[in-house]
Amino acid sequence: MNFIVSSSVLNEHLQAIGRVIGSKSSISILECFLFEVENDTLTVTASDTETTLITKVPVTDLDEKGKFAITAKTLLDAMKEIPEQPISFKVDTTTLSLEIGYQNGVYKFMAQNADEYPKSAEMNGTSIVSFNIAADNLLSGITKTIFATANDELRHVMNGIYFDIETDKITLVASDGHKLVRCVYPEYKDNEKSAFILPQKPANLLKNILGKESGDVSVQFDDKNALFLLENYSIMCRLIEGHFPNYNAVIPTDNPFCATIDRQQMICALRRVLIFSEKTSSLVKLEFGNDSINISGQDYDFSTSAEEKLPCSYTDSPLSIGFKGTLLREILDNMNGQDILFQLNNPSRPGIIVPAEQNEKEQVLMLLMPMMLND
Repeated sequence: MNFIVSSSVLNEHLQAIGRVIGSKSSISILECFLFEVENDTLTVTASDTETTLITKVPVTDLDEKGKFAITAKTLLDAMKEIPEQPISFKVDTTTLSLEIGYQNGVYKFMAQNADEYPKSAEMNGTSIVSFNIAADNLLSGITKTIFATANDELRHVMNGIYFDIETDKITLVASDGHKLVRCVYPEYKDNEKSAFILPQKPANLLKNILGKESGDVSVQFDDKNALFLLENYSIMCRLIEGHFPNYNAVIPTDNPFCATIDRQQMICALRRVLIFSEKTSSLVKLEFGNDSINISGQDYDFSTSAEEKLPCSYTDSPLSIGFKGTLLREILDNMNGQDILFQLNNPSRPGIIVPAEQNEKEQVLMLLMPMMLND
């Protein structure tokens, strides 16, 4: 079996799907890429049994269809050393000897039997739910929520991104119990009401490849698996089973204290104040006053402290509230826009942070639980 493929195109696609392969697998064949060639198309599969990522690459001069497996690390290391040029694959389907020819040389090694590669999971045809979402919206939602997912051995449902599909909107939610992110996409109508929880690994894989995609992503899922169909890739993954908590119940709706602050100025101030805050708690104190916010932190053990005063739009009664500074900075880092809006109730209630100017196609809300102040 012989065929020719672009080295740069193949390398780009291999790098993208290679992230799914674990460093150590109990099934040795899963340390390989599965190559299947037919009708001038090379289909490459990578899997760890729970997540399978597939991509397609055009080829030329194919003389016969066939399939074989190649050790992923060997091929990735070899391909990244070849500049853009056509490369030829020659595979002896009987002995599985493989030659990859390029302009100045040839790689020779052994392929593996493709029949040993496990088949992808199949979804229950009677219970499949499907919807379409724009690639840029899906990328934005995953990017804004994935940092808020948990790593909780007892509450597995918190370890992924919750997709809440309703008839008039699609909502992506993630929370680790300390922070919560909710992204609502109201332009999607006539969906079938349903929900699923996407694990972190396939979410990260999607995040890495969605930036190169355009148009809509087709999503299909049942009670155990989800399939994301992109223009150049497809991802099949096992879902997290269980019921996600009622996220709307923990978001306070009565927040009479509001302040508008320059997001980047606050990030820089937090970065400086955190140097002098207590390292374990990272507690920072926010004092809202007349058109200003005072950000302070201290470490009693080492007698260090820092505070900064920033301008903001705030005309309500003075209010002081404590937050874990590292989490607050993380929230601000994952939010877009120049200005952000703090919506607060009292020092014991969660703080709501939203962009001052919301995109009508994406409504973002981030919540952070407060910390008790020392004074």
